Amino acid sequence: MERLISISRPIANALCSQCSKNSHNFIIQRTVHKAAREPFMSASSSNYIDEMYDQWSKDPHSVHKSWDIYFKNQMYQRPPTLGVTPPSPALTQYYQKTGFLASGQQPQQSTQLQQVADSTVLELPVASKAIADHMAVQALVRSYQMRGHKLAQLDPLGINTADLDSERPNDLTPKFYNFNLDRKFSVPPITFIGGNETELTLRELITRLENVYCRTIGLEYMYINSYEKCNWIRHRFEDPSLKKLTVNEIERSVKRLIRASKFEDYLSKKWSSEKRFGLEGCEVLIPAMKIVIDVASGKGVDTVIMGMPHRGRLNVLANVTRKPLEEIFCQFDPKLEPSDVSIDKAYIIGTGDVKYHLGTCIERVNRATNTMVKLAVVANPSHLEAVDPVVQGKTRAEQFYRGDKQGDKVMSLILHGDAAFAGQGVVYETFHLSDLPAYTTHGTVHIICNNQIGFTTDPRMARSSPYCTDVARVVNAPIFHVNADDVDAVLHVAKVAAEWRCTFKKDVVIDLVCYRRHGHNEMDEPMFTQPFMYKKIKKQTHVLDKWSQKLISEGTIKKEWYEAEQAKYQKILDDAFQNSKLPSYAKDKNWLDSPWKGFFTGKGPFPYPETGIPEDTINTILTKAHELPDGFTLHRGLKRVFDNRAKLLSERTVDWALGESLGVGSVLLDGHHVRLSGQDVERGTFSHRHHVLHDQEKDLVFHVPLNYLSSTQGHYTICNSSLSEFAALGFELGYSTTNPNSLVIWEAQFGDFVNNAQCIIDQFISSGQAKWVRQSGIALLLPHGYEGQGPEHSSARLERFLQMADEDEDFVPQLQSGKHLHHNDLSMYQLDETNWIVAHLTTPANYFHILRRQLALPFRKPLVMMSPKSLLRLEEARSSFDEMLPGTKFKRIYPEEGVANENPQEVEKIIFCSGKTYYDLVKERAQHKLESKIAIVRIEQLCPFPFDLIRDELEKYKKAKVCFAQEEHKNMGPYTYCKPRLACLLRSMNDDREADINN
Repeated sequence: MERLISISRPIANALCSQCSKNSHNFIIQRTVHKAAREPFMSASSSNYIDEMYDQWSKDPHSVHKSWDIYFKNQMYQRPPTLGVTPPSPALTQYYQKTGFLASGQQPQQSTQLQQVADSTVLELPVASKAIADHMAVQALVRSYQMRGHKLAQLDPLGINTADLDSERPNDLTPKFYNFNLDRKFSVPPITFIGGNETELTLRELITRLENVYCRTIGLEYMYINSYEKCNWIRHRFEDPSLKKLTVNEIERSVKRLIRASKFEDYLSKKWSSEKRFGLEGCEVLIPAMKIVIDVASGKGVDTVIMGMPHRGRLNVLANVTRKPLEEIFCQFDPKLEPSDVSIDKAYIIGTGDVKYHLGTCIERVNRATNTMVKLAVVANPSHLEAVDPVVQGKTRAEQFYRGDKQGDKVMSLILHGDAAFAGQGVVYETFHLSDLPAYTTHGTVHIICNNQIGFTTDPRMARSSPYCTDVARVVNAPIFHVNADDVDAVLHVAKVAAEWRCTFKKDVVIDLVCYRRHGHNEMDEPMFTQPFMYKKIKKQTHVLDKWSQKLISEGTIKKEWYEAEQAKYQKILDDAFQNSKLPSYAKDKNWLDSPWKGFFTGKGPFPYPETGIPEDTINTILTKAHELPDGFTLHRGLKRVFDNRAKLLSERTVDWALGESLGVGSVLLDGHHVRLSGQDVERGTFSHRHHVLHDQEKDLVFHVPLNYLSSTQGHYTICNSSLSEFAALGFELGYSTTNPNSLVIWEAQFGDFVNNAQCIIDQFISSGQAKWVRQSGIALLLPHGYEGQGPEHSSARLERFLQMADEDEDFVPQLQSGKHLHHNDLSMYQLDETNWIVAHLTTPANYFHILRRQLALPFRKPLVMMSPKSLLRLEEARSSFDEMLPGTKFKRIYPEEGVANENPQEVEKIIFCSGKTYYDLVKERAQHKLESKIAIVRIEQLCPFPFDLIRDELEKYKKAKVCFAQEEHKNMGPYTYCKPRLACLLRSMNDDREADINN
């Protein structure tokens, strides 16, 4: 005898114990309902189940609850040897709905059993076929949702596919499932493709799926590990009612596309031989960005921080931020030189940059929502993706200062190129900051201007991944590929992307597949390397013409209205061109991406700041920095550390860690925000800091004592970063440019790791003020010193930072009355003129002072500090409270204070040095009893070079031979920087020792 049981899910746990003992032959399957043959003489299992079914059919309460559940939810049929039972009415209704049976037709009992290939197995053809078909339709829908993008028509030129993977899925065709296309099916619950319809023919179902997934939009989202988020995306794209734009939205977008297109046309006619990296071929980017801002603004966002490469930057400035066209046009006039920048009476003169690298910050009314929106475009060098982390840092800072903990008010929007997005590692690094608690900006909208080419490099030679966007999958960001010539599709995608970011506060990527009408720039000849592509491009109709003709033919807009809008914008361009000839528009201040309102208010002269604090404040900070909350279990090793610190406190002495705590704590007590980040900074690479204490008995319970100094203090953010230098430092730089009254510090794990962030240092930090009139007070702590840890953990490449110093080695600076109106102190003048400060310190007191000086100056300069390793615990490298009391300040040099200072005429040699080398020299001098013969001068601030103080020492020891000592190799360290400056100084003094310096 054979038992035939239709089971759609495992139910073994629901069967009673007696049934389990007698049911060893059950075959449990989800879709194919087959049963193994049961011997006729052993039919107890079948008989028992039939008895249970008879009892249940008469009274469901007469059987065990497990049987009640089973019979209610399963399509049970009697075994054939006991008579064939027709399917239940519900199942029959399903057959009729799906077209397996005609309406009113009942399945024939005589055909319920069919022999299959294996003669020992029989099956129920009606149940299995219907369920298998239903599951196949569901699989077809899922295939479109997962892989439909591989068939999408994304290339406006019709040459390539944005997907470099040549394999095309064969499960996206009905032939794969051998279906009748005119057969009706219930719309599966995993899709919204039916709209209000519950049944569709297979033909209609596939047509709708292809329209959603295989036309001009390609969707990648099924890898997201959230049913809610996947369903949200499905709903937005599959429901036909959600794709329609209102007439107002269409008209507004037409105006924006007119502006984007005509702006490029105007520039090409007026300045045909100028490089401008225009947007031709991707003009739809402008209405796409604008609709993202419209939607975000409608949901409460009032600040958008943008970063982008040079392509299309001028168009974005003109038509997204609505920067006055006069300010843009005057950049093309070679006769006009940018005037000195007047920022609230403080003067900053820069060398400038090419127009397509500049940024801006503008507040204006968003007409779609009638709300004020601040739009900032961050200046960027030619290093395309380097601006990404800078934008994120600036966005995070804006959110912090506004208390925007969920990103409801401030949002980042970053534009990319296809080759750079796939090729630049900083993209990956920045994505991995996106969900870190101390770095998240609560979602970024990324738009890739996908030209399908690099400079001259074909995508097939530029990346290994199928799409240029694949890097975004690592953070489960949905990716919306869209053909840039289908404006309606682009606008819908942009709308959904903005809604996604505001709803889920996660990243989203729009891949705007377009083309580049010219070469890499307007002067470039692309036919050298892409002849086939550019033959197509020359024949390509402009997207504005395509879309406007479509809308006019549909009757959505009128031709007269369209022509009037074109004429209106043409007049705006002409008027702006005439006004741009006025010198008043050529001001660098118009290009500030991070204006500091109310900061540059002083007239000067500015005195050198004193940065000492009262002794009561010192004791308060250092005591509270080691207090623990009740019930907190401290590591026993830290108890010894804290005991040693308490002993130093009683002796009115600080080591390096206490000096740092004192510097940070005092800035916090002044009401300023401090942010210290980097790899392992909470503890400190060398286990010296311990600003974050972890409870030894409770997981994830920690305490930051410096946040509990006073109820009126600033907030202290100290956070370990990801194992990144490029993105991590770029993030902190962006953070530092937002508010000049905060101290932002980035520490490298070891100084040599900073070379992984060299792009940020070279292109942003060292030159940011000169190029973009942008100041920053960021501080870099770079552990430096040759202490037996190998070549990779010794040098922070001090010489590189000194080589980039904006200081003339052949000129001794002097103050001139009437010229330097803001300063009567040479040291302040030098600090104001330099591009950054480079220091190599020897005492905790000076470390304390230089941290405080960063905020005490009336301007902001980056600080690059070679931080110590062995000095962290060196007893000689300690400072007294007296060196940090009111009236004290940062010392640019430490002159000789020993025996040699008392009899300078007897000194035979004066040695200049910096950093820990000083302690090595002192030790050697003592061993050889040369204290009266050798004077040692520590140069704490290498840049700006303390010419005035060094002059005093040279004049003091007139008979001494001038030497310089360092632990680095001769072509490294500060020697090559200090040597010409010492020679220049001696030359200005008419001192014969200059010859010895140059020999």
